Amino acid sequence: MIALVSLLLVILFSIIVVRIGTVALRMTGLPNEVAAFQAQSAFSGTGFTTSESEIVVSHPVRRKIIRILMLLGSAGITSAMATLVLTFVGRTPEEMAYRGFWLAIGLLALYLFARSKLIYKWMAKLIEKALERWTTIRVYDYEQLLGLSKGYTISQFKVKKDSWLAGKTLKELELEREGIIVLGIYRKVNGVERYIGAPKANTRIEVGDVIICYGREEAIINLSKRLKGVEGDLEHKYAIEREMLREAIRKLQGGFD
Repeated sequence: MIALVSLLLVILFSIIVVRIGTVALRMTGLPNEVAAFQAQSAFSGTGFTTSESEIVVSHPVRRKIIRILMLLGSAGITSAMATLVLTFVGRTPEEMAYRGFWLAIGLLALYLFARSKLIYKWMAKLIEKALERWTTIRVYDYEQLLGLSKGYTISQFKVKKDSWLAGKTLKELELEREGIIVLGIYRKVNGVERYIGAPKANTRIEVGDVIICYGREEAIINLSKRLKGVEGDLEHKYAIEREMLREAIRKLQGGFD
């Protein structure tokens, strides 16, 4: 029976390790379902060939988590196979049936344990608190979170004297209607460069400001080249119309670009 108990403990250990790996990957910014699949794939050594795996292995923190899961998975599977053999080898048919019965009961209990949403939430909170306390694992992949590989970008440009932006407030510019968000402004005040983070609607853009924007790359490039005057106003109007059209198409496609 010692071998049987050892087998069930190895399986329980495997479930817990995968849970820890899932929470750890989720803390780096991966969605929960993706994190769970990648943790299970790495631990079992199978299925780790999706396009999502490229996102995982390109991130240094995630790559370290995956490497640990693979190492523990190799040891866990080997231990499980060894204890399984020891559980039944050299036993009489009656003993094998008896142990098979208790193995089935144990596996059912572990299955219910693994499938319980209540236990999962409790474990996830406990694991997350432990990882936050004893590790520095909460590192987000901002390239993925901001969609920088999906056509979006964070860029900066200097406001020139003839720029369409100069002298206007963010409220007047209505850049959000073009799909552009101003994240910050670098401005020299009395020869000292200052940073205005998350500028308000009444913030006025001045000549010489360096604007940091988030949005589609093409839209930001066009904005940086836009000149003041009637032509600039028309470009702003057309940019809003293009963004409205793109938004309508995205809604028809189910909310995705």
